[in-house]
Amino acid sequence: MAVAQTRTKLNYQPAPVDNPLKVLVPYQGDVRSRFPHSLEFNYIAYSDLVKDFGVYDWDPLERLLNDVASRGHQAVIRIYLEYPKKRDVIPLFLINAGLKVHRYLNTNTQPFPPAEVETPDYEDVHLRRSLREFIAAFGKRYDNDPRLGFITAGLLGTWGEWHTYPRDDLFASKTVQQEVMDAYESAFRTTPILLRYPAGPHDAQKSANTDRRFGYHDDSFAWATLHTGKQEEDWFFMTALKQAGQQAEVKWKSQPIGGEIRPEAWGIVFDENPSNPQVQDFLDCVQATHVSWLLDSGMFEKKQSPNRIQRAIEQVRKMGYEFHIRSATLELGETKDSSSSAGSLKASVEVENRGLAPFYYPWLTEYALFKSETKLPTKTFQGNGQLIGLLPNQPSREWQENFDLQGVPSGSYTLAIRIPNPLKQGNPVRFANAEQDQDSPTWCSLGIVEVPKW
Repeated sequence: MAVAQTRTKLNYQPAPVDNPLKVLVPYQGDVRSRFPHSLEFNYIAYSDLVKDFGVYDWDPLERLLNDVASRGHQAVIRIYLEYPKKRDVIPLFLINAGLKVHRYLNTNTQPFPPAEVETPDYEDVHLRRSLREFIAAFGKRYDNDPRLGFITAGLLGTWGEWHTYPRDDLFASKTVQQEVMDAYESAFRTTPILLRYPAGPHDAQKSANTDRRFGYHDDSFAWATLHTGKQEEDWFFMTALKQAGQQAEVKWKSQPIGGEIRPEAWGIVFDENPSNPQVQDFLDCVQATHVSWLLDSGMFEKKQSPNRIQRAIEQVRKMGYEFHIRSATLELGETKDSSSSAGSLKASVEVENRGLAPFYYPWLTEYALFKSETKLPTKTFQGNGQLIGLLPNQPSREWQENFDLQGVPSGSYTLAIRIPNPLKQGNPVRFANAEQDQDSPTWCSLGIVEVPKW
């Protein structure tokens, strides 16, 4: 029999800018004093990990992931086979097996000086075997590792960016691209993999990927993002997305979009009037792409002016998701069996996404009853609600829960909710509510529960 039911309307307040798995990303390091963030990025050379066919040294990746996790952050990583100015990134055992390596001056390094690069023959059968076997081992060991946020596919092309411009003739064939994508799709079921370029079935150089389980990353963000209509700029991200077809244009609804702010736009992209006229409007780019995270050195290399920091916080907060709890309905009831009476609590939580992208991981809700004087949970409950798939501008989602109050002493409690981060040191997802952290850190308060003596 129901004892009491209350409905509480909750109040909107912008969510913290450093919520998990979103906004600006620095290179690996402790730079939290410069700008808030929850992700860190770094590259790893293929030769650091791959020592022979089926022989891997995971220590460099372990050190990276553990270091990033020690700050409560998740990592974004990319593994590369060629990088201007870097030597010995192609495993020696492949070269000894006959892999041909092209060495030339790469002029596509602006705003930095041209530099020599070593490009492997991507058609080499030994290299192709190594890539397939490595990706399978990589996924078996690291898929759904809580220390990992996102993986950019890497492995092919300069910087692992899936091109060898201006030497397009040296890039991997569609067959090799397909082999790499097939291997990633088989090996990774949970951790998102992002490709550099959207490609439809009629793309001249890139293998079609719009129907595959990959997101995309725009690495010239706010410089070559928006469609301009100029023929020479048909490689710009939104133009390429449109050319790839409808599946690519709506990819953000199921797979994440990330990228990197173009170096020429670092810092100044957040100014009211950027000094370089080629810089595209940041918010226009965010709204067009539905981007969740962006690698950026502008806000992390050195301390920026207070005005630039404030404008950046206001603008990057719009990236990715923002979940607001509109209301919570709590119903206290009594249950009886042959030996005792106990209480039950039904909770109905109405949540909406006010951001520009969904959440891409199946993290579950958690609830707790708090005594106001202690700020420590008297009892916690595992919820069934998920954020995954809740799109912006969709009707609210209702989470229905039923909790057993057996063992909870009578008294007045606050019911609160959070979305725990599977990374032990990581922050949970915090809601865009004034009630977030109101009664206890990391928890969003939903309402008062008066537990009687049963």
